[in-house]
Parts: sequence; C-alpha cells; structure tokens
Amino acid sequence: MTQNLPSPASPLKIGTRGSPLALAQAHETRRRLAAAFDLPSEAFEIVVIKTTGDNQALIAADKPLKELGGKGLFTKEIEEGLLSGGIDIAVHSMKDMPVAQPAGLVLDCYLPREDVRDAFVSPRVSRLQDLAAGAVVGTSSLRRRAQLMNRRPDLQVVEFRGNVQTRLKKLHAGVADCTFLAMAGLNRLAMTEVPASAIETTDMLPAIAQGAIGIERRGDDTRVAMMLEAIHDKTTGQRLAAERAFLAALDGSCETPIAGLAELDGTTLRLRGEVLRPDGSESISDDQTCTIADGPDLGREMAEKLLASAGAGFFDWRQ
Repeated sequence: MTQNLPSPASPLKIGTRGSPLALAQAHETRRRLAAAFDLPSEAFEIVVIKTTGDNQALIAADKPLKELGGKGLFTKEIEEGLLSGGIDIAVHSMKDMPVAQPAGLVLDCYLPREDVRDAFVSPRVSRLQDLAAGAVVGTSSLRRRAQLMNRRPDLQVVEFRGNVQTRLKKLHAGVADCTFLAMAGLNRLAMTEVPASAIETTDMLPAIAQGAIGIERRGDDTRVAMMLEAIHDKTTGQRLAAERAFLAALDGSCETPIAGLAELDGTTLRLRGEVLRPDGSESISDDQTCTIADGPDLGREMAEKLLASAGAGFFDWRQ
C-alpha cells in the first residue's frame, strides 16, 4: 500500500471552504493524515473552493438561510469538485452538512469532536441572563433564535450572517449587543481574546453534530477509504449516527429549529432532542438512553415522537 500513498509530487487534494475556520479544519485533517502515515505535509494540497454560501452579497442579505437554499449553500460546489475528481477529499463542519450525500459520495470519517457548547459573546455583559430587556441579539441561526425567544422573549433578534470574524466585526460596530458562536470554532481558531462564555447544554441544546469535523470521499476510492479509516474517531461517529438519524427523520417532514446531542457513558448512549416553533413560543423535547448500537434507531424513534407531539402548524417557519 506504501506505493499508493500520496507524495509531494502527487499530493492528495483536500477541498475546503476558504474561511479561517474551514482552513483550520483542513489543516487539522492534513496534520492527522500526515502523522498517521508518516508523510510530509507537502504530500497533501489544500484546495480552497468558493461556495454559493461564501458569496458576500448573499451573506449580507437580510433573509433567513432557509430562504436562500439551506445547508447545501455551503457544500454544493465542494461536492461537485469531489465528484469530478478535482479534489480527493472534502472537509466539512458537520453541523453544516445535509443528512444525505449526493450519489457516489460517502461521509464516514469524523475527527475527534470539540466542545459542543454554544458561546455567548458580548463586549458588554458576560452572561445571557445579564442582558437588559430590549437588548439586541444578532444571529442567523434559526435554532438559536427560537431557543433565545423561548427563554428570553423580551429581547430583540436581528439577522447576523457571516463567518466568525465578520460577526465579531458587526458586534463591535454596535449592530447588536451580543451574538452566539460555537465554542468549537473559537477553540480551533485559538481566539482566547474573544469575550465569550460557554452556555451549558442544559440551558441551550446545541445544533446536531456541532463541534464535529467530517471528511467526505468518493465511494469507489479505496485508497482514500483506507487512509481515512486511520484517522476516524469511532466515538464521534457513534454519537453522530444517533444525532443525524434524529435530524434525518425530522428533515423529511419539516423545516424547523432542531437541536440534539448524543453522549456516551460506557456502553450507554444518551440522546437529547428538541424542536421549537420558529418564534420560540413552544418547545418540545425528549431525553432517552439506549445501547450505543441502538443509537440510530433511538434517533428515529425520538423524532417520530416529537413530530407526533408537535401537531399541525408547529413547523411553519414563516414569521
């Protein structure tokens, strides 16, 4: 197999978006692959691909992401590059990934998961509960908006789209009093200077797969499959199998704020799930345990239970 490994003369091409966080994730992937096979970093080439979601005019648009095309905005061009052979693997933030891959592509490699929690970011106050009534919160996340309005309906919410750096610039320009980021992103970018405090998952359940990096490949590429197997984190894969099964069952029926988190304790998997009305007026949640192997089944069953409890009109995202 050694003769089939990439080299500086014939590098393995790693596709990624061009944001600082996306590049940090691609570099982490390269480091892990180089270490696993004792290869120089030059044996891997990072290829930046601009996606529809990276279009600045689109990012600035005052519309929810759902109206602009959803999660596929950030993956379509990268997956096209993978299918055409322009790149060999694609590195993704898993919370941005649709639950189904295009025909011919496989997503079965995950790096060790980072901190799953949301971060409350404000130059003025240190905690969400310290915000005064009427304070302005910036977020483009349907989930975070709904969770916030469910817990603090006295606050104002404005659309706040862009990468980490863009949102921080808007925050410091006074567009909003606070915003939310992912602790995982702040950690991966080593942004210790950001005035952030982690929100416990008991107070704000995170997005499905938050904090996880996934690596996509062509289904028939056996060389890449072998290489990715060497860096795959089994625990993260088990957790995401349950979470993404939960998401898939919900996505098939609705567009709604969805949160979920699977955690492992020995051979036991605990899954928490939540769906909310987009205006935050109602939240339905569940919390169950099962064996790790039964995680995907529990995810589907939990989704069906929440769907049955929601009733007609619950998932209307228009406001």
